[in-house]
Amino acid sequence: MNKKTIAVYASAIIAMVFWSYSFIWYKEVFLFYKPITLVLFRLVISSIFMFTLTLSLNRLSPLKKHDIGNFLLLAFFEPFMYFIGESFGVNLIPSSLAAVIVATIPLFSPIGAYYFHNERISLMNFLGIVVSIIGVAIVIFHKGFVAIEANPYGVALMFLAVLSALFYSVMIKKMASRYNVLTVITYQNTFGIIYFIPIFFIFEFDHFQTVTITWEVLTPLLKLGIFSSSFAFIFFTFAMKNLGITKVNVFTNTIPVVTAILAWYYLGEELNLTKVIGIVVVIGGLFLSQFHPRMVTNLFNRNDVEY
Repeated sequence: MNKKTIAVYASAIIAMVFWSYSFIWYKEVFLFYKPITLVLFRLVISSIFMFTLTLSLNRLSPLKKHDIGNFLLLAFFEPFMYFIGESFGVNLIPSSLAAVIVATIPLFSPIGAYYFHNERISLMNFLGIVVSIIGVAIVIFHKGFVAIEANPYGVALMFLAVLSALFYSVMIKKMASRYNVLTVITYQNTFGIIYFIPIFFIFEFDHFQTVTITWEVLTPLLKLGIFSSSFAFIFFTFAMKNLGITKVNVFTNTIPVVTAILAWYYLGEELNLTKVIGIVVVIGGLFLSQFHPRMVTNLFNRNDVEY
């Protein structure tokens, strides 16, 4: 396989690993701060880091006036609306159901990818998406499938998160065609701060004042800002630019899988046979979702990867 092709798939995997680690870091920060405070400071750290990185590498492209609205829209979908839908939705419905709803993002991705970017997928690719979702369900419901009572508002909020992720995918591919990846993430997270500042001062500023900033809380915040909000989005956007919306979004179904492994390693949570089977099914679905009939003939001589 061509080294550049390996780099694209490796980027997608690294992004998912960083986002999976974020659940471990979340637990550490939530001992001190509330959700909106966490996301706001995560974005502030990320923006400072990204401006420092892009300016030092001379990779920050000037922002064009006609794209200000596009970046505001990009940041509105994610991190703002995605986070609002996910965080409030998870509080109203079981986390297992919430995770399954989030896993439907790749299932709906082909609609936006085809309508806005004319991306097409094969029947094999779609089958891979379905198989990966089944694998996610096996990992999540490893103790058995039981009846779940779901608050309809919670379900609606989770699907709001799904829709936000889909529109974000459409927008970020559009912006990645106009700016380099580092520039896109820098402006995305900076504009995202604008949406969270008023909510922070209205709902959580009083609580924020009661918490003393220590390295115990600052360390996981730095990890979230640098790895989850910066590098993860850089790698994800790079992979999307080369693989397309549908194929790269299937990788999001590996997040519950990687999180389960990390929770077993760091938190001592159970990793039983059912979970392992689910992990294998997710990986199998992932391979199917990336399959293309021409792959057999050009897998080892592909040179069309775009940086």
